[in-house]
Amino acid sequence: MEEVNLQKIFAAKLSDSEFDKLSKFIFTRYGIKMPIAKKIMLQSRLQKRLRELRIYSFKEYINFVFSKKGEEEIVHMIDVVSTNKTDFFREPAHFDFLTNNVLPKYLANNNRNLKLWSAGCSSGQEVYTLSIVLSEFFENHPGFDYSIFGTDISTKVLKMAHSAIYNESAVEMIPLETKRKYLLKSKDKTVKKIRVNKKLRQKTSYQRLNFISSTYNVHEHFDIIFCRNVLIYFDRDTQEQVINKLCRHLKPGGYFFLGHSESVTNIDVPLIQIKPTIFIRK
Repeated sequence: MEEVNLQKIFAAKLSDSEFDKLSKFIFTRYGIKMPIAKKIMLQSRLQKRLRELRIYSFKEYINFVFSKKGEEEIVHMIDVVSTNKTDFFREPAHFDFLTNNVLPKYLANNNRNLKLWSAGCSSGQEVYTLSIVLSEFFENHPGFDYSIFGTDISTKVLKMAHSAIYNESAVEMIPLETKRKYLLKSKDKTVKKIRVNKKLRQKTSYQRLNFISSTYNVHEHFDIIFCRNVLIYFDRDTQEQVINKLCRHLKPGGYFFLGHSESVTNIDVPLIQIKPTIFIRK
């Protein structure tokens, strides 16, 4: 019986009209662009939800999502729709700039408690990379401290970030000395997993955030915001709105980092570019 059910699920096809309904909802509610070219991708990812719910057609699934009982399913749907590509020390030039230019400036100004925000933190690799970089820098400067706040739309990746557990293959590019210092291996040699140590984990906190919410439930003002490879999923108007809302929580003179393929050209935001993809808050 189970095999027949799975065959039905994998045979389910997302029609153009069904895709249109879902893509419009995803864009309106979360700002994520879903062009028709992504129909097969969406169909494939949502088949996992059909299997979980024992639903055998996308028509039935859509009816469920838009029913009163389906509100919780919307969270699961966004979890599978969200793209979560991330790595430790991704775009390393940013971390070099942080170490060589930004942190010495804050040190000279006697700013003793840096606050950073990793917006669109995914499963936490960026957060823990930042934590390693700051720990290394401040090791020789006692009395200075930091905290890192991570946000994402996906509850699934936030759970991964909070656990701080990763495959050993995910940290291959990290120098051995750094790994020994900050990463813990499983006592079971057959388990190829590592965990970020408690010292770094204690510097972090996480929260679910929808970037297109009218206001953000964030009560801090930050010295540095990383918002990398997030804006590429939004149209230009939404990009402008998101950056402006993020900048409400960035201190004047604070630093704002974008992904290598992103820019603020022709959009009205309170940022001054100092390097490609690196900005200062006006």
